[in-house]
Amino acid sequence: MASLQSDAGSGLPESAIWQTRSVGIERIASVAIRCSITINVIASMGTLNTGLLPAELTYLQQAVAILMWGVSIYASAFVRPRLRLQFNPDLIVLVAFYGFAVISVFWSSLNVAALMKSAALAMTTFGAFCLVTRIDIDEIVGATALGLFVLVAASAFFAVAVPDIGIDHSWMHSGQWQGIYESKQTLGFVGAYLMFFACYLKMRGQGWLAFLATFLLASTCVLASESRGAGAVALAACALLVTSMWSVTCMRLYAVLPFVMCLAAGALFLYFYTTGYDAIHFGDASIDFTERTFIWHYAISHFDDAPLLGFGINGFWTIPSIYDYFEQNHSWVLDNYHSGYITILIETGFIGYMLFTGSVLLFSNKMLHLISAQSIDRSHCALIIGFVVLSFQTNFTETTFLRSTMFTSVLLVGFFFATCRPVRQTDL
Repeated sequence: MASLQSDAGSGLPESAIWQTRSVGIERIASVAIRCSITINVIASMGTLNTGLLPAELTYLQQAVAILMWGVSIYASAFVRPRLRLQFNPDLIVLVAFYGFAVISVFWSSLNVAALMKSAALAMTTFGAFCLVTRIDIDEIVGATALGLFVLVAASAFFAVAVPDIGIDHSWMHSGQWQGIYESKQTLGFVGAYLMFFACYLKMRGQGWLAFLATFLLASTCVLASESRGAGAVALAACALLVTSMWSVTCMRLYAVLPFVMCLAAGALFLYFYTTGYDAIHFGDASIDFTERTFIWHYAISHFDDAPLLGFGINGFWTIPSIYDYFEQNHSWVLDNYHSGYITILIETGFIGYMLFTGSVLLFSNKMLHLISAQSIDRSHCALIIGFVVLSFQTNFTETTFLRSTMFTSVLLVGFFFATCRPVRQTDL
C-alpha cells in the first residue's frame, strides 16, 4: 500500500496526484491563453494616437501582440485539444493560401518590414490554429469582447475628458471622435466588432445590464466617429446572427455570402481593369468612396506587372517609383489599399486570389454540410458565419485580410480553421 501513496502521506494514488497536477497546469494555461487574447486585442486593433504613443514607438504595439501570440502558442502546449481538425480539402487549401502569402515575401523587395510581416503572419496563422483547437469558442469571444470593451471605454473617456486627443481636429473630420486612435475609422470598426460580439454574448445568456452597457457604449463610439459604414455593417451582422438562430434556411443562405462577395470583388477588379476608370460611374454619377477607388484603380493598373505571383507581401507600395507617382498625381499617398480583396490580388497575384477564393468556396460548402449534419453547435455556427460575413463586407473598403497582427484578422483565420472538422451527426 505504501507504494501507492505519495511521499507526502496524502493517501492518494500517485497517478491521481499527477492527474490533479495536470488538470491544475491545464487550467493555468487556459487562463493564460484568455488573458493573452485580451491583451492582444488591446495592443493590436489599431495605431494609437501620437498623443498617447509617439509615432516612432508604434512598433511596440506589434511587439506586444507578437509576444501575446507567443504566450498563447506556448500555453496551448499544456492544454489538451478540444477540437480535432480533419486533413481534408478545406484545410489543405486554407493552409496553402496562407503558406503562399508567407513565402511571397521572397519575390517582394525583401525589405526588413516585409520579412517581419511574413514571419508574423506565419506565427499568427499557427497561433489561430492553436487557439481554436485548445479553448472553447465562447471563451475566445468573451476574452476578445473584454479587450474591445477596454478600447471603446478608453476612447469614450478621452473623447469626453481629453478632447485634444479623443476628437479629430483635422479639416476633413473636425469634431468626430477618434478616441485613443490615430483615425476615426479605426474607432468605428472597433465599436462595430464590439456591437457584434455583445449581441452574440447576449444570445448566449449574458445579462441585460452588461449587454446594454456594452452595446450602447460601442454604438455611441460608432455614431460619434461618424463611421456610418461600420455601424451599418455591424447592425447587418447582428441581424444576421439573430435570424440565423431563428431559421436554419437563413443560416444556409448566409453561409454562401462570403463566396458571393469574393465574386463581387472579382467583378469590381474587372470593371477597373477593363474600363481604366478611377471611379464607379452610374450615368452622370461618379462614386469614389472617399477617393478609395483612386487607390484601387492605381493598384489594378499595375496588375499586369506581376499577374501570377503578385508583388509579394508588403511589396507594392515599397517600390519608390510606384509610391512617388501616386503622390505626384494626388498630393497624398497611403501604403494601404483600403480593400482587403485588392491587397490579396496585388500582393499574391492571380494564383493567390484563386487560392483565397477556393478556400472561401470550400468554407461555404463545409458550413452547409455541417449545418445539414448538425455537426456544430448552432450558436457557434451563427457566430462564425456572422463574423466571416462582417469581415468580408468590411474588406470592401478597409484592409484587414493578411494583417499579420490585428487580432480580428487572425480570429477570422481561426474561425476558418474551426470549420475544418469532421462532419458527423450530433444534436444541433
